[in-house]
Amino acid sequence: MSDNDGKKTLGLRGSRPGNVKQSFSHGRTKNVVVETKRKRVVVPKPGAGKSGGGVGGSGDASRRPAGISDAEMARRLKALQAAKAREAEEAAQRAAEEKARAEERERRRAEAEAKEREQREAEERARQKAEEEERKRAEAAEAQKRAAAQAAAAAEKKKAEPAAAAGAGAARPSPASKPAGAATPRKSDREREERGRGKGRDEGRRSGKLTLSQATGGEGGRQRSVASMRRKQERARQKAMGTVEREKVVRDVQLPEAIVVSELANRMAERVADVVKSLMNMGMMVTQNQTIDADTAELIIEEFGHKVVRVSDADVEDVIQDVDDTDEDLQDRPPVITIMGHVDHGKTSLLDAIRNAKVVAGEAGGITQHIGAYQVKTDDGVTLSFLDTPGHAAFTSMRSRGAQVTDIVVLVVAADDSVMPQTVEAIAHAKAAGVPMIVAINKIDKPAADPNKVRAELLQHEVIVEQMSGDVQDVEVSAHTGQGLDALLEAIALQAEILELKANPDRAAQGAVIEAQLDVGRGPVATVLVQKGTLRQGDIFVVGEQYGKVRALINDKGERVKEAGPSVPVEVLGLNGTPEAGDVLNVTATEAQAREIAEYREQAAKDKRAAAGAATTLEQLMQKAKDDENVSELPILVKADVQGSAEAIVQAMEKIGNDEVRVRVLHSGVGAITETDIGLAEASGAPVMGFNVRANASARNTANQKGVEIRYYSVIYDLVDDVKAAASGLLSAEIKENFIGYATIKDVFKVSNVGKVAGCLVTEGVARRSAGVRLLRDNVVIHEGTLKTLKRFKDEVAEVQSGQECGMAFENYDDIRANDVIEIFEREEVKRTLD
Repeated sequence: MSDNDGKKTLGLRGSRPGNVKQSFSHGRTKNVVVETKRKRVVVPKPGAGKSGGGVGGSGDASRRPAGISDAEMARRLKALQAAKAREAEEAAQRAAEEKARAEERERRRAEAEAKEREQREAEERARQKAEEEERKRAEAAEAQKRAAAQAAAAAEKKKAEPAAAAGAGAARPSPASKPAGAATPRKSDREREERGRGKGRDEGRRSGKLTLSQATGGEGGRQRSVASMRRKQERARQKAMGTVEREKVVRDVQLPEAIVVSELANRMAERVADVVKSLMNMGMMVTQNQTIDADTAELIIEEFGHKVVRVSDADVEDVIQDVDDTDEDLQDRPPVITIMGHVDHGKTSLLDAIRNAKVVAGEAGGITQHIGAYQVKTDDGVTLSFLDTPGHAAFTSMRSRGAQVTDIVVLVVAADDSVMPQTVEAIAHAKAAGVPMIVAINKIDKPAADPNKVRAELLQHEVIVEQMSGDVQDVEVSAHTGQGLDALLEAIALQAEILELKANPDRAAQGAVIEAQLDVGRGPVATVLVQKGTLRQGDIFVVGEQYGKVRALINDKGERVKEAGPSVPVEVLGLNGTPEAGDVLNVTATEAQAREIAEYREQAAKDKRAAAGAATTLEQLMQKAKDDENVSELPILVKADVQGSAEAIVQAMEKIGNDEVRVRVLHSGVGAITETDIGLAEASGAPVMGFNVRANASARNTANQKGVEIRYYSVIYDLVDDVKAAASGLLSAEIKENFIGYATIKDVFKVSNVGKVAGCLVTEGVARRSAGVRLLRDNVVIHEGTLKTLKRFKDEVAEVQSGQECGMAFENYDDIRANDVIEIFEREEVKRTLD
């Protein structure tokens, strides 16, 4: 056996040495001496098969398996030789492939080294070129200084010539007697300097031309562009000509309470980079998309030499100008009528009767009820706009938002039921709004009808009808038989004529939202009653806290129209959100204005709600903290058939609860569930409990739209049990931890796109992917969280049993080490109930 570097190679008996070439990363290789053992080939001797195969035969014949003939043995030997030949070919092929791979690695390494060498040479050439340019600039500057000094000396000499003119003839020396060290430069020196300066100018001028080699980057590093050279030449020309820069324009910059850096630069007409640089000099590391306060922005504006004009956020609404219309612009408009009254006094039936009587069949359809507003024409040709509002609650919300949409109120009073509580409320709302009233005494066809009783009871509320020598019109009608409908319409037309209602259609539209909803197919849809101007398709508008562009206008007949004038109700499509009933719609010039106004109103509403929820004094704050500390409330509304039942329910509600939970009755009353109750429940997030009462149609529809839950009961104990169960849901559940397993980290691996992965052995219990984990180091908890991954070999698994190995990675945590212990646990919530 041979030596390899002084060491003996390992070998086997009957083996021969050989070389194997090993390949490593970065093109490194190594030759290793190994021993390969020769396989023993059994070749039968001639005549071996002829022997009897007995004990005294040849040795080869004695080793041949029994039953193998000479032909079979020859075939086997041939197959063995073929296999050895194939192995030799494969070995040669592998050696050739390994040699090719080594040559490829060597070639790549040579290419990388050549590329790196070229890069270094290019950097060196660029550095030398920069040094040469710097030297040339220094020489040019020095030449300019010398020229300036010579010019100054010549000027001084010229000044001294008149003083020395008198003795010039006697004292002038001859050229031969001029001293050797005279200051006048020799002609050859001056010519050389002039040629140098001219050459420098020529080179600078020629360097402004972009050659093909410079464009293709053939020499050196980065070259200056043609535009850069032209800018440099222009600056040099202006400097030589003594051109004075233009005077800076001073602007009045409107500054709100907060402004984006890019918007500030835009308003000053300055570069954004300059504004950002100025802010960084002030110690503020901001980008162009960040917001700065008004005080900082004012310093920047003054630094750039502009004037500051402080504006308030509320000034964005100044674009909505309420222009006073002249008498020449005003034209007659239809009156807007709202029908109000007590529940079940026949408001909706009266509206249906008027519509069926005056609107052609097929035109009304479902759309009229859907948009809640429609127009009818009387026999005299007078157009009337009716609003199908759900009672006085919507009327109040509209009036509270400043939308005085109603011109005339029709007060519906049932002749057999007379004046009821909601009738009195409707009278109060109509008087507060200053709207004229017409009394419609409905259900006159019933046997128990007594219209005179209605007129007499209206006197108690200062509503004096004409039959009582008053000025309020009253009409006896029947929605069931159609009696008195024409008289009612005539009374409305007469009242409208007295009011002399006018509007200017030739101006930006303004209107009020009657109702709004979120349609599945059409998006947010608002029913708008136009009050001033004309609303056209394509107009940009803002309504409350929403804005949009009119995509389509649909009238009360379900037809698409291009525009809608004063007192015309239409459905508007194209809003970005659903507005509130009573919101005012205004048309703006641009979408940016509309969006800015909507955002300001939304922020103002948030601030108002936040201020309303906060305590205003220290005593209120302390009392609120004392009452509400760790106490959850379940708000409910209670409506019952009689006062006794309502009081009994309220007393039972007060007894429900403990130190953590209590029931709060927001409102309790007697009578049917109305839309006012639904509005209060929606604002408070409370359910409505009805005891032997039901909700009217408008209240049910509103509850479905707003998502308010209404529950009906006829047994008080059922109501109490349901409320107690709901209050138990507010109790905080007890959290119980169950430890399900432990794992020990054996090793830590770093995996790309995953982070650090712990190779673990589950020592106890089971490890689950969905369970919580804690990392223990020396029995101290250093992290608690969840698992990012749990793998068994290469597969993601849900759990790993005890005694098995697995890979774990923590969510948002990488500080894991070997021998750390992972504690696996599950949390269980135990619900609590009120006793």
